[in-house]
Amino acid sequence: MNRRSFISTSGVAAVGFGLSGCATTTSNAKTAMAPRRPRPMLQVAPVRASWDRIIRTTVGLRPHRDSGFVLKADRLDDKLLVHNYGHGGAGMSLAWGTGLMATEFALEHQARRVAVIGCGSVGLTCARQLQRRGFDVTIYAAAVPPNVTSNMSLAGFTPSSGLVVNDQRTAAWDAQYHRAYDIAYRQLQLLCGHPLSGVSWLDNFALTDRDPATSVPPSPDRPAPLPDGADTEREIFGPGEHPFDTKYAIRSAQIRIEPNIYLDWLMRDVVLFGGRILVRKFDTPRDLASLSEPIVINCTGLGARDLFGDKELLPLKGQLVVMVPQEEVRYHTNGGTHQPPPPGSLGIHMMSRRDGIILGGTSQRDVWTMEPDEAERKRVVDAHIAVFSAMKDVRV
Repeated sequence: MNRRSFISTSGVAAVGFGLSGCATTTSNAKTAMAPRRPRPMLQVAPVRASWDRIIRTTVGLRPHRDSGFVLKADRLDDKLLVHNYGHGGAGMSLAWGTGLMATEFALEHQARRVAVIGCGSVGLTCARQLQRRGFDVTIYAAAVPPNVTSNMSLAGFTPSSGLVVNDQRTAAWDAQYHRAYDIAYRQLQLLCGHPLSGVSWLDNFALTDRDPATSVPPSPDRPAPLPDGADTEREIFGPGEHPFDTKYAIRSAQIRIEPNIYLDWLMRDVVLFGGRILVRKFDTPRDLASLSEPIVINCTGLGARDLFGDKELLPLKGQLVVMVPQEEVRYHTNGGTHQPPPPGSLGIHMMSRRDGIILGGTSQRDVWTMEPDEAERKRVVDAHIAVFSAMKDVRV
């Protein structure tokens, strides 16, 4: 299972270290394979992980459906109703893509006034995609940032995180996913150059004792894994080449989204382009039918379970522990412990952000409580303390 999702992967891609030959001095000289020279030790600042540096613990309920997100057009009396929800832990990653695809349904209607229901990442990006195509948008939501689930996410570009169960996938759904992935990944890449967006690139280190040159053989009864954002070049650091207490550290570039900056920036953009954001709760589809806008786009996430009776929706409870920020720590890690996570838990992961050092590794299926799980909190914090206390400080 992927570290943050239900999607199986085929293991770490193989990376070769081939080095060839030497010059010949005589006609019968033999070509020899030169030994690979150890590289200088990778230098990264260690995280000062300790219980007395913790400043908060947050809980969010990811809106998961075993068959994946819903993206389709429907009718609500004389209104066009477009559903765009159920993104699991991938809402921050895929939202620009599914937002554009929801907008394409709206473009088939002659009206250009839209009500977007929901003010998380999915609702805000959908509103911006609509505005870019000439729609007058009003967002209606029971809560606005920072009091939405999107604010409680880690959040890197992890587009298959907690998204779908393999045996529930269909060819049509896969095609939607691939298109949403392509659109969202490109959009987020462009935002990395924006000074106010909260989107940036940083190094990700996968810490493992497993030889990266090995892979899990493909299985004929398992669908091909979905792309998960790991399409950048990987650099493998072996024993003695990195400061972490694992045999290997695999470095790749990853997009980081800082929710508290990103969501505020999106709200300002919606208003700047003439949109309105109104706090309002809807209990039934009849309430939506009373709106004046002829097009309604449902971006309510887990709220769609009660609002539209989608009983397939269930929460994946996530929990993050936040430590005091460290300006010198500018990377992300996943893994690093020498033991696998207990059943029902995820591998640990750390994200450096301006609002703190974020520690995660929790995904509890169908758990609805918003109270922190103290056992999970202790597991995640203690594991990160072990990882970073064993790390060599090799800075010069």
